[in-house]
Amino acid sequence: MNIADLIRSIPDYPKPGVIFRDITTLLQHPAGFRHGVDELAQPFARPGISHVAGLEARGFILGGPVAHQLSVRFAPIRKKRTSPRQTQ
Repeated sequence: MNIADLIRSIPDYPKPGVIFRDITTLLQHPAGFRHGVDELAQPFARPGISHVAGLEARGFILGGPVAHQLSVRFAPIRKKRTSPRQTQ
């Protein structure tokens, strides 16, 4: 399965010359989403990995399932002052 075939490309968004990669089409394809998570997790499926860090938005969507698959903690990384509680 080719993951790139499941990701929609939107040319000239948000400005001319930029190609926006829309992963919602991948997320709506159960087998493709599973395959993508498997591919992300596989290189790290070894002892010594304790956390998966996900950066805002897409990192939250993909990082959680990868952490689950690896049976490790998930650490969401957010911009400063976007969380209602104290961060570390």
